[in-house]
Amino acid sequence: MSEETGGSPPTALVTGGSRGIGAATALALARRGYDIALTYRNKEARARAVADEVAGAGTRAMPVRCDMTRPDEVAALFEALRGWRAGLDALVLNASGGLERDLVAADPEYAMRINRDAQVTMFEGALPTLRAGGVVVFVTSHWAHRYGEVTQLPVYEPVAASKHAGEMALRARQADLEARGIRLIIVTADVVEGTITPRLIARATPGLAEAQGGASRHVITAAEVGEAIAAAAANAALPSGSVVVLGGPLESV
Repeated sequence: MSEETGGSPPTALVTGGSRGIGAATALALARRGYDIALTYRNKEARARAVADEVAGAGTRAMPVRCDMTRPDEVAALFEALRGWRAGLDALVLNASGGLERDLVAADPEYAMRINRDAQVTMFEGALPTLRAGGVVVFVTSHWAHRYGEVTQLPVYEPVAASKHAGEMALRARQADLEARGIRLIIVTADVVEGTITPRLIARATPGLAEAQGGASRHVITAAEVGEAIAAAAANAALPSGSVVVLGGPLESV
């Protein structure tokens, strides 16, 4: 947590904060005293509901519509953020994609654009606002984190490749972050119950759950992942470059 907030609450930006892991992270950070800016692409009602829950936890929230693949919308996001708060203490890069049939059909490179290029764009936009003592958290999956080392599901392979590329792009900036007094933390999770990814994988790969004995190898909840992300963000003693593993050892992928 930053030491330069001047007595005001720390502020976090959570991408994809309208549902799933993003919403759980926003609430977990709010319980730790963070004001929350959260992005959504098209789920305004859900985003406002999350903002109401953040307010119920005693802090403030600002939902902002932002398609991370559109630089103009990212620029508008940070303009709105600068008008709302003086700086950021945490950036949680949670939003991702690549399994949406309509988006991929329209743009075969969509997975790389959302999971690598858009992550870097969001990072670059946030960097001038991140205070010393702050943190960047990149949320990924075991398949993506271990890309090139583990067997991939064909339907998920483009997502894993692009998310891995996104992680590597951020890791390449770690020294720059550390020079600014900002940590980089990677949070990797196995199958997360109730999120859109396992549903999309199951839809695209009928019979997968049965073939994997229920596909619940290390099933965890979005709330558990959100709590772990918030704990890592708030724990200044957790070194930059740390990898937080949820849902079983990486060797079990």
